[in-house]
Amino acid sequence: MARAEDRSGATWCGLALAGALPGFALAIALSGLFAWLGPGGMAPLNKYQFNMWIVPPLWLGICSAVFMFRSALRAWAWLGGATAVAGAVLFAVRHLSG
Repeated sequence: MARAEDRSGATWCGLALAGALPGFALAIALSGLFAWLGPGGMAPLNKYQFNMWIVPPLWLGICSAVFMFRSALRAWAWLGGATAVAGAVLFAVRHLSG
């Protein structure tokens, strides 16, 4: 297992970018899934405000958890895959729930 002091600056930059780019997309997709699948569906007006404010904590959680990956390539692969899955599920939920 790689220790933190063994990582180069390129690895840290790659990890930070993985948290920032696909991490943001994942936070948006998770917020959308909660909006569609959460209590009340999309009916309550207060839900829009909550979904808007839930994105930053999700994104910050992802950005801080990304540094547990051993390499930037793994972080990009896992976050990219998770984002693709969450986006596909969100797409399916939106189109199947009518």
